[in-house]
Amino acid sequence: MTDDVRNIVLGVVAAGISASLGWLARTYVWRRKLHRKQSFLGLPKNSESLLVVNREAGSDGAVHRFDVFALLELAALIKDCGAHAQIIQHDTAQQGFGERTEFCVGGPYSNRRMAAHLQSLLPGVAVNTDTEPGPDRGSFQIGSERYRMDAGTAEYVLLARLTVGQGARPVFLFCGQRAITNQAASRYLARNHEKLARKHGDKSFCLLLKVVNSRAYGPDVVELVEDVTRAAQTPAPPVRTSHRAVS
Repeated sequence: MTDDVRNIVLGVVAAGISASLGWLARTYVWRRKLHRKQSFLGLPKNSESLLVVNREAGSDGAVHRFDVFALLELAALIKDCGAHAQIIQHDTAQQGFGERTEFCVGGPYSNRRMAAHLQSLLPGVAVNTDTEPGPDRGSFQIGSERYRMDAGTAEYVLLARLTVGQGARPVFLFCGQRAITNQAASRYLARNHEKLARKHGDKSFCLLLKVVNSRAYGPDVVELVEDVTRAAQTPAPPVRTSHRAVS
């Protein structure tokens, strides 16, 4: 074998080794990211999850198109993890939580399951469900702060990841003042799950997001207002009723 042939063979072998090492490194990084994503979302491969959908206000069984878009965002996340999803309506989800990861979409007015989760898991959150027009309609009361909705301009949505007990699967809540804010929260989770996983790990959190100018930008412009986990998980103080004698 001449020196030229030997150099060519060595070059080919070196290139093959470099390519193999590069492929192994990329595969390792990809698997690590996938494992972190599966762990954060509570979706190991071939696991089952629930998509709990609300109903459009004023309709019988219909789902608002923006909530459908939210479900599509979440279904893509679930599929990326190699997991499976079952879609159920809010008033048929008569089961506990923790056995399967749950994604619950919609405010308490149109989603009974959401109302139950807020009462059990986020007792510091009160949502105004009045049907009559007024400045507080749809507003959030979190601790001592009230967040009113300015439809199409500034609207709020809660994005929460909640767990109960060691080893329990998480419940994700997308509780918005309007349907478009539910989609905004699901898109925020899809875009920022890696950042959220690094910050919160497998712990519970509740974030207040603001959707800016949805009339022009749809669900795309979202601002993080505050991490309200502590206030949302702290039960609101009871309202005292004064009994004064009438003379």
